[in-house]
Amino acid sequence: MRSAGHPHDDPAGDVVRWAAFSCLLVPVVLVVYGTSYGGAAVATLGLLAVTAACRILLRHSEKNQRAAARLRAEESLPPAHRGRHSRAAAGNHRGCRGSGPLSPQD
Repeated sequence: MRSAGHPHDDPAGDVVRWAAFSCLLVPVVLVVYGTSYGGAAVATLGLLAVTAACRILLRHSEKNQRAAARLRAEESLPPAHRGRHSRAAAGNHRGCRGSGPLSPQD
């Protein structure tokens, strides 16, 4: 059982589950409101086909997103370590007394 505070691990699966629920609910509602069994069956087959196509597209999209994230992670390797408090620009040192006038030793 999922906790209410945690994000879903499989959002595409949730969408597909709701679509499958709709595929079962819509024909029942159609029959209750006077549509023939044949018409409800055709609607069910149409909904199932759309649900299957959406599931395939969602899974394909997730696979592409994971591959793109993996490529970004590989491309953005951290730069060489320059020290704990290193700065890129030369002369920017912490604690350096450089705010006063220059002395002859400088």
